[in-house]
Amino acid sequence: MSIGHTLLGLLESGPRHGYDLKRAFDEHFGHDRPLHYGQVYSTMSRLLKNGLVEVDGVEAGAGPERKRYAITDAGVTDVAQWLARPEKPEPYLQSTLYTKVVLALLTERDAAELLDTQRTEHLRLMRGLTERKRKGDLTDQLICDHALFHLEADLRWLELTAARLDKLAAVIAR
Repeated sequence: MSIGHTLLGLLESGPRHGYDLKRAFDEHFGHDRPLHYGQVYSTMSRLLKNGLVEVDGVEAGAGPERKRYAITDAGVTDVAQWLARPEKPEPYLQSTLYTKVVLALLTERDAAELLDTQRTEHLRLMRGLTERKRKGDLTDQLICDHALFHLEADLRWLELTAARLDKLAAVIAR
């Protein structure tokens, strides 16, 4: 995820302080990985330097000064271009799971056990996501569906690989 573009997009509704940006980011996108304040302020500093935001006001408080940021026309254009650009699909051609299976076979370890252990972990995570989806609002449901579909694809790969372990071992032994 592009944090800079996400923060810029959040600024399109109006100027905000870094604290408010963090809170909005965490509410909409940070359920599983909230932003750190340092990440917000370092990103805003970079966006300011690149002319994508400007300081709209500074307020004195009990602590350090609070800057209010506003998106510039260049920032609006940058967000629009980012939103219009399709994301590169992730083909997972250098999968860690595949590497582990091959290494298990090369080192004469039990690749089937590795696949079973991974299947168990995937199913555990899927149960948790399904429960979160069941209890969650629409945003939780959509993000959980995305993750569940990817995990289902992984499970299909695990099953297919388990069924082909003997053939894979023969290919690797050459």
